Amino acid sequence: MKQNLKNVVLAAGLACTALTGQAQKARPKTTQTVSNSLMKQSTLPFNAPDFSRIKGEDYLPAIKAAIAEQRAEIKKITDNKQKPTFANTILAYERSGKDLERISNIFYALVSADKTPEIEKAQGSIVPLMTEFENEIKFNQKFFQRIKYVYDHEYKTLKGEDKKLLEVVYKDFTHAGALLPKEKMARMQEINKELAKLQQEFGDMLPKAANEATVWVSDVKELAGLSETDIAQCKKDAENRGGKAPYCIVITNTTQQPILASLENRGLRERVYNASIHRTDGTGAYNTFPVIVKIARLRAEKAQLMGYKNYASYSLSKTMAKNTDNVYAFLRQMIEAYKPKSEAQTKAIEEYAQKTEGADFRLQPYDRFYYSAKMKKDQYSFSDDDVKPYFNLDSVLVNGIFYAAHRVYGLSFRERKDIPTYHKDMKVFDVIDADGKQLALFYCDYFRRPTKRGGAWMSAFLKQSGDRQQKPLIFNVCNYAKAPEGQPTLLTWDETQTMFHEFGHALHGMLSNCKYNTLSGTAVSRDFVEMPSQFNESFASIPEVFNHYARHYKTNEPMPDALREKMLGSLNFLSAYALGENLAATSVDLAWHCLSPSEVPTAEEAPAFEKKVLADMGLLNYQIPPRYSTSYFNHIWGGGYAAGYYSYLWSEVLAANIADYFEAHGALTRKVGDDFRQKILSRGNTRDLMQIFSDFTGLKAPDTKGLLKARGM
Repeated sequence: MKQNLKNVVLAAGLACTALTGQAQKARPKTTQTVSNSLMKQSTLPFNAPDFSRIKGEDYLPAIKAAIAEQRAEIKKITDNKQKPTFANTILAYERSGKDLERISNIFYALVSADKTPEIEKAQGSIVPLMTEFENEIKFNQKFFQRIKYVYDHEYKTLKGEDKKLLEVVYKDFTHAGALLPKEKMARMQEINKELAKLQQEFGDMLPKAANEATVWVSDVKELAGLSETDIAQCKKDAENRGGKAPYCIVITNTTQQPILASLENRGLRERVYNASIHRTDGTGAYNTFPVIVKIARLRAEKAQLMGYKNYASYSLSKTMAKNTDNVYAFLRQMIEAYKPKSEAQTKAIEEYAQKTEGADFRLQPYDRFYYSAKMKKDQYSFSDDDVKPYFNLDSVLVNGIFYAAHRVYGLSFRERKDIPTYHKDMKVFDVIDADGKQLALFYCDYFRRPTKRGGAWMSAFLKQSGDRQQKPLIFNVCNYAKAPEGQPTLLTWDETQTMFHEFGHALHGMLSNCKYNTLSGTAVSRDFVEMPSQFNESFASIPEVFNHYARHYKTNEPMPDALREKMLGSLNFLSAYALGENLAATSVDLAWHCLSPSEVPTAEEAPAFEKKVLADMGLLNYQIPPRYSTSYFNHIWGGGYAAGYYSYLWSEVLAANIADYFEAHGALTRKVGDDFRQKILSRGNTRDLMQIFSDFTGLKAPDTKGLLKARGM
């Protein structure tokens, strides 16, 4: 997802910090402007993008025009003969570039969610343009000297959001290299350009590699173990991907593939697993390692230019964790608790499999999901197929997610049919506050397609801003298999939790109540931004909420108590796997970003480097591989989580602490919900993040025992 241009351009991530668009000064009415709807203010409610009029060829000329517009606005600031002040420099900058932010937000939304050939072609030209312009702003010394003057002379006297905005703007410039000497500054600009190009190259390769890794199946008998619905989906996926065989299995973004839990055919399980782990390692059509090592070297060099030992230290300086020592101490505490559990659970699964497969059977990573699912069914007498009929996507959304938001925050949701979307499968909702006033628009894009990258995320077309009088336009994106026409889309429990998770991010954007757009919503550090989403998952299993949405799609009967208790009671069954794959991925991420330029391995050495890292951390376990291996780790090579993947676990601790507070004080009470909204969700980045966490929970620091307890450790 695209970040706020004033912060980190082109750094993709889970939470969008994009700025909003309002009416600009009138431009001369050229033929191009009239025909290009992106260059005109939207006539839809709340400045919503008019996708019924936007064409693929509109983006490049619109972004060029918007860059020229902001360039003129920056020049007006720097040419000002008056003494630099907060009003004529910082606030003027905050209010500049609205068109560029509005247009680029729309464009980058489609880059991730609906990358058609037209969008991909435009991206090749737009990325260099945006990077060049970001460099132009961040290394404009005349402009930076005005910012520095305001910081040196007004920072101590400013208050509230004014003070925070000045601090964020100044630190963004200095973090980018505005204080570097001339030659180092020039090299930094070159590095930024190279990184943008390489990250785009990596990002372009991943979905193509995933499509190439599709596992084709000729005989339906090979799909034994799958439900009729899943087999129908395999047939539909095959048709959508060229029909090389009657059926196919699509590779999702993570290492393990959920379908492995059901496939009885061991040979097919092995094919699926190998297709997943080898998708981009050079054994097939795609090899990302040459791109990855270049990115790693450039980031290491960038950190050294800035005076840091490595990129991890440079990146963590702006987070809650602060430094690598704190992150590694956090990880080792988790690993110590995890390892005995993981070893015992692996042994238990293998012994279970040996009961039917023989004493010489040796569990392989592609077997684990299959036998653990059977083991779970034996122990708890249910399977995912037993509960899926109760998780109708529409009911999860309306009767679960929206219901919980109404109970806790007083929100109501009303579907709209008059707001165009970029894909026909999307829905749009008004978000109404308890006082009847409109808070936001919420877009849902839940179904997978070849033009969408893997995973799930939240972003925004426009962010909340009191200064701009802009309401947030928030969207959630997932990758669920869409049911055949006329049938409901049924979810697994994990997919249900993912919907609650992403809506937690959406709430962070919707309930923002900040003056300045740069500080609003999800514009917080990576190790805090995942907290509201992970906390929102807790509502999925609260009995009142669960019973409201978990109803059979045919009869509307609630899930029987016995089945519900079995399912919820099994949530931490063999839970070491999920923690282990996350710890492994986090360790790989940190290790790559703790290297100096000379220490970065070659492309050929990269696989061995990953294995050594895992061995050194005590995590080299072929049964529990990293959630994302180096060669397809989009979070860190194509996204904004470089040296930051630890934040999922870090913020899960925060979320567990907050969930404990809700449970103790009334999980579905407006009093607690309004308190959480006022103290955290509405605050954005306007206050110290540890302080706002403490203000709500009463804790002086996060308590890791809460996470271990929640994980059954």
